[in-house]
Amino acid sequence: MNSTGDSAGLGSLDEIASSLQGYDPQALPALEVLKFLEQLVKPINETESVGIFQALGRVLACDVISPISVPAHDNSAMDGFAFDGSALMAGQPLALRVVGTALAGKAWQGSVEPGQCVKIMTGAIMPAGLDTVAPQELCQITGVQVLLPAGLLRAGDNRRFCGEDLMAGRPALQQGTVVSAAACGLLASLGLPQVQVMRRLKVAYFSTGDEILSLGQAPREGAVYDSNRYTVFGMLHNLGCEMIDMGVVRDEPALLQQAFVLAAQTADAIITSGGVSVGEADFTKAMMKKLGDVVFWKIAMRPGRPMAVGRLTQEGKSAVLFGLPGNPVAVMVTFLAFVKPALLRMMGSTQTAPLLMRARSQEVLRKKPGRTEYQRGIVSRNAQDELQVVSTGNQGSGVLSSMVQANGLIVLQHTQSSIQIGDWVDVLML
Repeated sequence: MNSTGDSAGLGSLDEIASSLQGYDPQALPALEVLKFLEQLVKPINETESVGIFQALGRVLACDVISPISVPAHDNSAMDGFAFDGSALMAGQPLALRVVGTALAGKAWQGSVEPGQCVKIMTGAIMPAGLDTVAPQELCQITGVQVLLPAGLLRAGDNRRFCGEDLMAGRPALQQGTVVSAAACGLLASLGLPQVQVMRRLKVAYFSTGDEILSLGQAPREGAVYDSNRYTVFGMLHNLGCEMIDMGVVRDEPALLQQAFVLAAQTADAIITSGGVSVGEADFTKAMMKKLGDVVFWKIAMRPGRPMAVGRLTQEGKSAVLFGLPGNPVAVMVTFLAFVKPALLRMMGSTQTAPLLMRARSQEVLRKKPGRTEYQRGIVSRNAQDELQVVSTGNQGSGVLSSMVQANGLIVLQHTQSSIQIGDWVDVLML
């Protein structure tokens, strides 16, 4: 099993770095991080066939070719009366006589003469020779006589064409599409009971540090309960990954080696939190270097400056490594900014770039050029129906409660300076 999608054929991290202009691991702009990761990670190359209910959130492994046309016939877009649109005369009402009823699911077999029409239900096949539907609510109906007032319709109105939605033999969904609820319905509308998708990405994650407590352990001075594994779990769950929770690993070389080796053998990607900042214990960094090809960055961003990225290889299997900071908000920001796009790429998705919205700032946001800042914000709409955003206040990287309050991240780009009230800013919705 090739669990990382031809990772053996990728260049070294030094080779990737050499292709980036002005690469400096001690002051790396956020955009350069994304360029680096685009070259580091490749889609996994394993697929499986699943039922439509199981396809939700999965990534299509190939184009889905429509086996049928949708709709299969010209049909009515609403309840009303089908007739030959050539009978419409400018400025004149049209009188018609009903000679039958066309129901959905069964073709009407009669014939229609000039001055006649067929009562028709939404979705019913258009009778031969008829191309226009007069909505029932627009007509004056007296028994079998129908009067359509002048100027309300044009020939061809309210008719759906055969293949208007999907044409047989053409792609209905493209490879790399993440299957949404609408896509599930579309697949079912084609009569397809199963679809080929990329297998789930396996991601192992654990927290490091002697000061980290697992839930259920008694509090002790200087220690904090592990929140990072739970936020990482939530974000991975939303991506549809197969998760391998490896708990909390203490700062002991033997334990760290055991965790990294197991993760590299069983996962496509590894996410750790803690142990990559300046001044922290060197055990985690040393073990990463010992077991793989890893670089340590100081990213020009806030929060989340320190980060480690690379590959760990064990017994012929390779996993991409993301070593995230220890602060809870920094973990979430670096995941959303860098890890999520990389994992989506590994999953085979073509929708990897974060979608940024534009909103007007409701306050002054102080910033110096030279780094990208991700500030927690609350996005709403103003009286002009524009998006507007205000920060949650305290932007400390340990203030996890502000991430709960926020519904978006205000992304202040690398070259931007301070923002004034009313200025447009980028927002990454959460």
